[in-house]
Amino acid sequence: MTILVTGGAGFIGANFVHSWLGSHSETLINLDKLTYAGNLANLTGLETDPRYQFIHGDIADRALVSNLLTTHQPTAVLNFAAESHVDRSIQSPGAFIQTNIVGVFNLLEEVRGYWQGLAELARDQFRFLQISTDEVYGTLTPTDPAFSETTPYRPNSPYAASKAAADHLVRAYHHTYGLPTLTTNCSNNYGPYQYPEKLIPLLLLNALAGKPLPIYGNGTNIRDWLYVTDHCEAIQVVLAQGRVGETYNIGGNNEKTNLEVVHTLCDLLAEIKPRDYQALIQFDPDRPGHDLRYAIDATKITQELGWWPRMTFEQGLRATVGWYLEHPHWVDSIISGEYQHWVATQYQGQS
Repeated sequence: MTILVTGGAGFIGANFVHSWLGSHSETLINLDKLTYAGNLANLTGLETDPRYQFIHGDIADRALVSNLLTTHQPTAVLNFAAESHVDRSIQSPGAFIQTNIVGVFNLLEEVRGYWQGLAELARDQFRFLQISTDEVYGTLTPTDPAFSETTPYRPNSPYAASKAAADHLVRAYHHTYGLPTLTTNCSNNYGPYQYPEKLIPLLLLNALAGKPLPIYGNGTNIRDWLYVTDHCEAIQVVLAQGRVGETYNIGGNNEKTNLEVVHTLCDLLAEIKPRDYQALIQFDPDRPGHDLRYAIDATKITQELGWWPRMTFEQGLRATVGWYLEHPHWVDSIISGEYQHWVATQYQGQS
């Protein structure tokens, strides 16, 4: 068995590549465009693994995708490739339309042609798995029930809308052409290799540098936090056992306000490197259209497939902090000119 992973040099994708190769003997082909958030350093140690091959390229490049499918004959394609940061989608939505919609369309077209040409048994065994987000469902009030797989799509940011469009395309390719698809919608991931524009690594690295800890608005926005290795295990379960054409929500059962996240992180850091990190908290103007609350009801994947998250938020956060402290060279390679420019333009009082 060979699987093709797209976007496998990014945060979730790279963690999945490590997780898969740590538990499977099959070959994994990794196609990644290496945008600012894609980083081959996330895959250090795999260069000489005979089961692994990296291909630099774009999911929108149909000739390249076609050649990879024909050459490697994968039994599954897992699409992690995406522009994924809401703030960047607000400033520059075009890249999100190109990758998350046009790119997914081109990928689906090539996968459909490849799948239709397979022998009957291979067609039956093939899977296309779309990794998506809870943000496609929109926002919740503090008392609303959590998102289920039947919650209507109501995306509120260009990022969420582009992912919703991709999910709809995947669904349509199953219902129209019979392509054996699966879709997963996850809550907020955190853990090793996360690019530090996202909340937890941004706060962590700023705190260690004695810089302000920027929080949008009043910090009451709520997210469900999912440790990335839990997410990767869930994806493997869905790929192996999920019912074709179905969607599975993947959550961490860890709803926290942004203020709770920053306070927990500050307390943890104070244990390791004593300092008053709470004094660094800074409230910035809220971002446009900021969704109040996301929450995942993962009952379906638990009842049907027997998966549930292993990590509590406190356990996952401690593991995350430990990883960043143990990998200063990775951090130094990330915090470069482009990253510093982004932080300086996005948050007040940053440099």
